[in-house]
Amino acid sequence: MGDVRVRKAGLADAGAVTGLVAALLSELTAGQSDTPRAVMLAVAESLLSGSESYTVFLAEDRAGRPLGVATISEGACVSALGRFGTIRELYVKPESRSAGVGRVLIRAVLDHGRAHRWTRVEVGAPSAAEWPDSLRFYRREGFTEIGPRLKFRLA
Repeated sequence: MGDVRVRKAGLADAGAVTGLVAALLSELTAGQSDTPRAVMLAVAESLLSGSESYTVFLAEDRAGRPLGVATISEGACVSALGRFGTIRELYVKPESRSAGVGRVLIRAVLDHGRAHRWTRVEVGAPSAAEWPDSLRFYRREGFTEIGPRLKFRLA
């Protein structure tokens, strides 16, 4: 972990963020993701250029090469007793897994949440049957299950 640094990403990092998120989607969908990279890049640029409720952390090696990414957004609700964060994407390159990169990214997210006085941080993990290592990782980092997550696509 000493060779890994985590920093908040900015607009200039949109390409690296897009590449890591695209790799995540490819892995989760077995290469069947149909979102064009140019569209993802445009969204990343838009979000990184000033959204106060969206933050990205990049993990890099000493040479500045990206190893992983964590994207988070802030929300609020009564049941969470105020503001909270949600990890939207968390990805570590396969060759950097088991090297503590994910843990460093999680620590950055939790520190950010504490600094913003969030009541909690949530994450939608992939299917435990298909991705047991992901679920074990989150549990090891102190996350507890709160139930399945569903979506309704509007666009």
